[in-house]
Amino acid sequence: MYVALSETIAQLPLQNISDERKTLLQPLINFVQQKADKGQEINLNFICPHNSRRSHLSQVWAQVAAAYHAIPNVYCYSGGTEETTLFPMVAQTLIDQGFNIFKIADAPQPVYAIKYGDNALPIIGFSKKYDAPFNPVSAFAAIMTCSQADGGCPFIVGAEKRIPITFEDPKISDHTPEQSKVYAERSLQIATEMFYVFSKISKNSK
Repeated sequence: MYVALSETIAQLPLQNISDERKTLLQPLINFVQQKADKGQEINLNFICPHNSRRSHLSQVWAQVAAAYHAIPNVYCYSGGTEETTLFPMVAQTLIDQGFNIFKIADAPQPVYAIKYGDNALPIIGFSKKYDAPFNPVSAFAAIMTCSQADGGCPFIVGAEKRIPITFEDPKISDHTPEQSKVYAERSLQIATEMFYVFSKISKNSK
């Protein structure tokens, strides 16, 4: 992994996660562990209304956490209840925290390659509906990253499990002096919780 990203990861305060949040994260830990125990692919689709902020941050940090903890066969996706665009501040925040990000397409909306190491397979970031062809159609967990998506999507076709793990929307800071700070804090919160999840996965549980 890139040095700057490794430095960000080293400072994640996993010890500060509350018991309430740990309880919220436990179903995701259970899902990942069950798949790992069976040697199956672990498909995670992070969902929020616009697939523009929280779902992308969750997708990226979950994929990195899986790689960091050497959990194999983890494939992270994201989607929305509608298609918009990946908000530029999300990309900038991840760059500031150690990722290398570049556009690979501009039309009809930007598509980003998000790299966490020189030889790592890029994570592809762009806004799409949760059931877009890019995403898995079955055998996945749908992780609802906001209450609107959780309440607005009563049924996710193909999902094996639906797991609500909600985060406050950093959009509340858009176009204010606090924007960079709020996005950084939300990204690091999501990173901390995804790293906690994958730190709990046993690779020798059989």
